[in-house]
Amino acid sequence: MRKEIIKKLCCPFDKSDLTLWTITEDDEDKVLAGILSCAACNRVYPIVSGIPIMSPDEYRDFKLEQPILKKWKKILNGKQGKQFKTSEGKIKAIK
Repeated sequence: MRKEIIKKLCCPFDKSDLTLWTITEDDEDKVLAGILSCAACNRVYPIVSGIPIMSPDEYRDFKLEQPILKKWKKILNGKQGKQFKTSEGKIKAIK
């Protein structure tokens, strides 16, 4: 997904701005894997194969997201940033 498009997205729950943290991108500067986080409601939305998973909570299968988050935890391994933190195998948005 192109970064210009990501900048136009907002949180589907509270319409707040989202912060992008890129895990991988291609040669054309498109995000292939990453995290969109909302500091207002503390939700995170993974970007998988260039597609942001922004479904409402009741339609998300968090069990399917766990392998991805475990893989990313190895990459992030306890690193903390302004947008997210890793804790107990889960990535959470922070303010």
